[in-house]
Amino acid sequence: MEIIQFEDKNLAHYSYAIISNGQMALIDPARNPQPYYDLAKDKNVQIKAVMETHPHADFISSHKEIHDTCGATIYVSKLLGAAYPHQNFDDGDEIKLGDVTFRALNTPGHSPDSISIVAKENGKDFALFSGDTLFIGDCGRPDLRETAGHITSERTELAKQMFHSLRDKILTLSDEVLVYPAHGAGSLCGKGLSAANVSTIGTERASNWSLQESTEADFIHELLDSQPFVPKYFVHSVELNKEGAPPFLSSIQKIQISDKVPEKLEKFVIIDTRKESDFKNGYLPGAINLMIDTKFETWLGSIVAPDEKFYLFAESKEALEALIIRIAKIGYEPQVAGAFIAQHISGNQLPNINVDAFSNAPEDYTIVDIRNTTEVKNKKFFKNTIEIPLPELRERVHEIPFQKPVVVHCAGGYRSAAGASIIKEALKNTEVYDLSYAISKF
Repeated sequence: MEIIQFEDKNLAHYSYAIISNGQMALIDPARNPQPYYDLAKDKNVQIKAVMETHPHADFISSHKEIHDTCGATIYVSKLLGAAYPHQNFDDGDEIKLGDVTFRALNTPGHSPDSISIVAKENGKDFALFSGDTLFIGDCGRPDLRETAGHITSERTELAKQMFHSLRDKILTLSDEVLVYPAHGAGSLCGKGLSAANVSTIGTERASNWSLQESTEADFIHELLDSQPFVPKYFVHSVELNKEGAPPFLSSIQKIQISDKVPEKLEKFVIIDTRKESDFKNGYLPGAINLMIDTKFETWLGSIVAPDEKFYLFAESKEALEALIIRIAKIGYEPQVAGAFIAQHISGNQLPNINVDAFSNAPEDYTIVDIRNTTEVKNKKFFKNTIEIPLPELRERVHEIPFQKPVVVHCAGGYRSAAGASIIKEALKNTEVYDLSYAISKF
């Protein structure tokens, strides 16, 4: 058995190819199936199976496209209610692939339809593909399926199920079994994931907080406490993965890239990805300055709703092409109303803040902290701030008073650029300043 791990660093997502005797199985594949096709060709093997541990919230899977292209059978839990051709894969079910036997474990907790997959070779359990049930150093969050999917469950009930899944299913495996999770550090599917990409049951048994001796009540309290925010696109992704996404390449090719911004645009939001300094020197009304960053797609799906059309601006064709691929990872490519190369824009401007003046008299400003709730809880930079997390800002911008100049800050400068542009659009007659990277001085 050969196990190949694929990593999408931007979404902190791991997918897997398992090869045995000329056959390949895939687990939790990413939106773009081409890397898996390339691997199959390079190894001279056939893709025979695709296994989904659950309908993912944070990325779009290519399981249906791979089935349609290669004829590979899709295996999922019967609880998922999949709308695409599939075979049920639940407790007691096994799949034979070459010399490898895959066994399903129903492990609800992150979602009610979660499974984990044990790979056995030579009569011995070798690896656990734990999906979003067990992470390295953590376990999956239980608060994403209250309104999404074939089966919905309250977070407290899912947390209870997670407690038992970990103890009754995962911890029955031998210490030497390798653990391959679906996510690593930086994922929003948990709150304390390790940067490591593989572990063992023994290591997790000894060090993972979620596997330590605990009462059910204490575990539920700890698991539910301080989970990260939930991006707007998560519910949409669950539903799209349940239905099966359209083919990746043909879908992104529908987006036309233009080298000129037209004089008239529809009243859609503009996602302007240029550098902060370029945006401040000139931007169009309705534009949000969401710069290119490792978490671009996550913040896009946190600010823009799943049914909302938007324009995409970038300084080059290459940048636009790369961004469209990333947008498709969360299933937002149908929402792109137009993609435009926009190097210089004449229009509105955002002034730079006088940091010394602000530092000497912060009470003369309305300070808006757009960090996440847990970040604010851990550290406050200023007194008397208005706290509105960036994912909620467009809906709650009316809570910001307009009598004094507004200063927007986050933790490092990236989010505040987006936040300042959102607030300025709403408070047109108020001076709005982005504290940006100067937050490091406070």
